[in-house]
Amino acid sequence: MPSQDDALQQAHTDYQQHMRTCRQCHADTVPCAVAKHLLRLYNNARRSAPRTD
Repeated sequence: MPSQDDALQQAHTDYQQHMRTCRQCHADTVPCAVAKHLLRLYNNARRSAPRTD
């Protein structure tokens, strides 16, 4: 079972890879719907990850 850190890293990687490869995100200054969804997943994973203080 993947840890929360793995899920956070995977969400971040998915978002970054999409931003590099999506034609619409490259052509427009506004992210496409998929990019917004991936960013939302990343933000949710980041919020649920345990904090290391």
